[in-house]
Amino acid sequence: MTLIVSWLGVDTHGPTSAYIAGDSRISWNSRTKFDYGKKVFSSKEFPEILSYSGDVLFPSIVLSQIIEMIDSNILFTKSLNCNEKNKLIFEKISHSFSKYPKLVSNIVQIMHISRDTIVNKYPKFTCYKMTWSNSVTSKRKTMKMPNQSDLLFVIGSGRNEFVENYRKYQHSVNKNTSRNVFHCFCDTLFNIRDKNCGGSPQLIGIYRKPNSTSINFGIILRNKRYLLGSEVPKSSNFNQIEWRNDNFEICDGLTMKKKHCAKKQIDEIRRK
Repeated sequence: MTLIVSWLGVDTHGPTSAYIAGDSRISWNSRTKFDYGKKVFSSKEFPEILSYSGDVLFPSIVLSQIIEMIDSNILFTKSLNCNEKNKLIFEKISHSFSKYPKLVSNIVQIMHISRDTIVNKYPKFTCYKMTWSNSVTSKRKTMKMPNQSDLLFVIGSGRNEFVENYRKYQHSVNKNTSRNVFHCFCDTLFNIRDKNCGGSPQLIGIYRKPNSTSINFGIILRNKRYLLGSEVPKSSNFNQIEWRNDNFEICDGLTMKKKHCAKKQIDEIRRK
C-alpha cells in the first residue's frame, strides 16, 4: 500500500517547481513488510518524474525500463513537448500491460509530471494520470494545474488520512507553500493509522531552470540518510546530491545539519 503526494511551486510567472514524495513500505499483510521499496522515478536526461500506486511488481519493472530508455535517448528527443512525451510513455506501458499475466485485479495507477524541454524562460509543466486494470479500458488524463503553490495529486491507501490532515495544515502560517505540503506529508506518514504505509520519505522534483533535468533528493531523517527509500551507507560521497530534512530544509549531506545559508522551514503544528 502507498502514500504518494505531489505538489507544484508557483510564483508570479507560473510554475517554478514540481515534486513527488512517497513512502517506502511494501506490505504483503499486516505483519509482513519491506520498508525500502522505490516508488518514485526520475530521469537524469529529461525533466520527467513518475510514481505509482496499486500493484507493485508491474510498475516497478516497467517504470525502471522506461527511465532507462529515456536516459539512453532512444525514447525521447529534445523537440518533444509534454503531451508527446507522455503519449510515448502511455503507449509503452500499455503494450507491456497487455503482456502482463492477468493475475492481479488491482488497478495500476501511474502519475507523470513533465516539463517542456524546449528552451524557454518560463517552460510549461504538465501532469498526467494513467490507469490500467484487467477489467477497465486504459485511460490517460491531463490533470488541472493549480495557479498557486498547492497540491497536484494524492494517491494510495493513505490518501484519506493525508487529505484530512492537509485541511489543518492549510490553516497554518505556511499555507500555500511547498514546505507546507511536505510538512503535512511527513506528519501524516510518521503518524499514519494505515500500517501498510511507512518507511522513510522519498522525494524527487523538477525545477523551472531551462535545460535542467529531474532531481533525486536525499532525505535526512533521525540522524540517517536515505535516497529513494534506501539507507545510504556511512562511507558514501554524500554531497553529490541535494539533501532535505523532514522540514524541507536544505541540508549538508556530510554533517546532516541545515546549511548555514538555508532558510529555516519550521513545522509549528507537527505531532510529536
